[in-house]
Amino acid sequence: MKMPKITMKDDTLALLKNPYRFISSRSKDLGKDVFETRIFMQKTYCMIGREAAELFYNPNYFIRNGASPEAMRATLFGKGGLQGLDGAEHTHRKIMFMSLMTEENAGELKHLFTEKLRHYLKHWSLKEQISLYDEFQKVLTETICAWAGIPLDDEEKVRRTKEIVSMFDSAGSKGPAHFMSRLSRKNAEDWIENIVNDLRSDGYEPLIKTPIEVIIWHRDMNEELLKPHTAAVEILNLIRPVVAISVYLVFIAHALHSNPDCYEKLMMGDEEYALNFIHEVRRYYPFFPSVMARVREDFTWRDIEFKKGSRAILDLYGTNNDPRLWDSPHSFWPERFESAAVDEYNFVPQGGGHPVKGHRCPGEFFTVELMKTALNFFLYEMDYEVPEQNLDIEWSRLPAIPQSRFVISNVTQKTIFVRTTVSQIEISEFF
Repeated sequence: MKMPKITMKDDTLALLKNPYRFISSRSKDLGKDVFETRIFMQKTYCMIGREAAELFYNPNYFIRNGASPEAMRATLFGKGGLQGLDGAEHTHRKIMFMSLMTEENAGELKHLFTEKLRHYLKHWSLKEQISLYDEFQKVLTETICAWAGIPLDDEEKVRRTKEIVSMFDSAGSKGPAHFMSRLSRKNAEDWIENIVNDLRSDGYEPLIKTPIEVIIWHRDMNEELLKPHTAAVEILNLIRPVVAISVYLVFIAHALHSNPDCYEKLMMGDEEYALNFIHEVRRYYPFFPSVMARVREDFTWRDIEFKKGSRAILDLYGTNNDPRLWDSPHSFWPERFESAAVDEYNFVPQGGGHPVKGHRCPGEFFTVELMKTALNFFLYEMDYEVPEQNLDIEWSRLPAIPQSRFVISNVTQKTIFVRTTVSQIEISEFF
């Protein structure tokens, strides 16, 4: 059976104009989970749904090497990093990253994040209003650099925050913004590469004390240290995704504001409900729209022929909002996670598959922990008002965020509050 096709010659512009809904809308029109089109002038298979996700993450059928367009490698991912590896080499590198994702490290990261939030809260209270999206970027940059062992003086905080944010916030832009994203990637890589060379300059491996030293002194499958540039790319693959969590933190505020009934339930201190609320934010709101791979060899699935070397795109947002998998998917309803059958392929806000063996984001555990910390801060440590503004989500943007970036005013520290903490949960307990 031939692959279902769209009659348009090239769908690149259609995808860029509607990155979060392009695949799901076309899939619905065709009545197919998989269809063929052309993206960036190449044959491309667009995929959506649980079964398609399970296929997409099967290493027998798909590889990651060369899958992402040059524009994404030059801005968002960097070149030579984990995202472009396959097989044993990918597993070996992934284990290095997962070794950092411990409860002890998460606890330290959350502590630093809380202290930074409290520090910034004092400054926010002196301003008439602030943009949460912009402020969270500053807080998270300082937090992850302090945790990772990267020194930042006051002058560098501003510069490095702008560079890191540009790598993910402008990667999907056109013209000057995209050029600046490429320049930010180069500047950031040069900055980190200098740190790598400085720490290696003594010529021997010290006792590993910081997360970046785990990467700097990591040895590949040939027992060789990573090239300085590759080590810099991987360190940025630790830093950049944490700063990108600023998107999710804004959506926590958006969800609290848009669903006052949820706010009331959260204030009752039910830890399980709070965790379900966070999961629902990750399911309901847009984050990264899709992921890419290439067909390893010719194969047939459901009588549909896949050709070697062709690009494939899995719709993450569409799968998280697939009505076949989720009841009333376009309603914000944290209670769904009390009974939802969540697994590695139907809940894919940061990719699917196994977090250790596959290509699921290694930092998902940290994402959830930082979101829990931010939620508790919103509920129990700060008061604020939400002035009139345009909170509609800008769907054509990558990443999609409220058009106003979520402005708050009259920020104050709560003088009396009952503190609660969402209990820790490991990534393995999601499934």
